[in-house]
Amino acid sequence: MTTPPLIEGHCQACNADSPLASDAEKKQWLAQIPDWEIIEIDGVEQLQRQYAFKNFVEAMAFAQKITDLAESHNHHPAILIEWGKCQLRWWTHKIHGLHENDFILAANSDVAFA
Repeated sequence: MTTPPLIEGHCQACNADSPLASDAEKKQWLAQIPDWEIIEIDGVEQLQRQYAFKNFVEAMAFAQKITDLAESHNHHPAILIEWGKCQLRWWTHKIHGLHENDFILAANSDVAFA
């Protein structure tokens, strides 16, 4: 079965009993966003990627794009901005881990960077 492109996906509202992404789903979805990695912080899996920029102003402009993306989906990442860098971490707070929404927004973050 072919996995539809994440970029075509739409975020769905999550609640505390929404399912975490399965190992098979994570593997399929990560194949579509190869620059992202799964990390664990305080026992919670999160998607993380760092983007490089020429300067602080470009990093801030990208962070604003991500802010607009996050607001439009009502799903918000951790954003760390440094000179020439912007790091994003997506995860679903309500379920303490990864959901399809996180992978969709990671893919959309890559589009915002392109």
